Amino acid sequence: MIASGRLPPPRQPVVRLRGITKTYRIGREIEVRALRGVDLDVMPGEFVAIMGPSGSGKSTLMNVLGCLDAPDAGTYELAGQTVASLSDGALAAIRNRHVGFVFQTFNLLPRLNAIENVELPLVYGGDGRDRRPRAAAALEQVGLGDRLHHRPSELSGGQQQRVAIARALLNDPSMILADEPTGNLDSRSSAEILAIFQRLNAQGKTVVMVTHEPDVAAHCRRIVRMRDGVVAHDDPVAAPRRAEEEIAAGIGAAE
Repeated sequence: MIASGRLPPPRQPVVRLRGITKTYRIGREIEVRALRGVDLDVMPGEFVAIMGPSGSGKSTLMNVLGCLDAPDAGTYELAGQTVASLSDGALAAIRNRHVGFVFQTFNLLPRLNAIENVELPLVYGGDGRDRRPRAAAALEQVGLGDRLHHRPSELSGGQQQRVAIARALLNDPSMILADEPTGNLDSRSSAEILAIFQRLNAQGKTVVMVTHEPDVAAHCRRIVRMRDGVVAHDDPVAAPRRAEEEIAAGIGAAE
């Protein structure tokens, strides 16, 4: 019971999309309607999978969610701020502050070691405060405290993806946006990455993951299925699979 007798304020969505459309033009005559009026809310602390066949619009939706592309119409509020009509510079600032990206291909700079790769968001953002200890703490959080000075070529695929997750966490974003984060990994490494996402989510971090793999999506709490540019289904997952239990049971080959 609340002492004042008042109800707590309602939670605001991290993501609020209304009527989002996006059309790509190829040449003068061909138009591809990638998004056809998408409505979607993602609340703080959710773990959402976005699925769909090729051409369903899921990749375009990811680009809009990550402020990498602007919609043609509709409204997008990210962490309470309307972003659909912002300038490129303003979108870049929003991305750096509110979105942590994790990509299938890791996107690490080969000449930099792990801690230097993790520091990059602070370098680009001009924030030099405690840069090195913050990066080290992020790597510790994903289990790479003993790999701070290893370059990507000295790390396995799963370890490289952990570096990418640490980098995504550095600015404490409102949302982690992961694009096929297990696509280049074996089953054991995939389970380890999913376990990290599940631990982060249990700590309150909002995670949105684009995937085409049902087994991966089954680890999320909610699955949004795209088809022909719209949300075709939006369903909770009654009993998400637990990656840590799968690791303990010996899934996949040891890394």
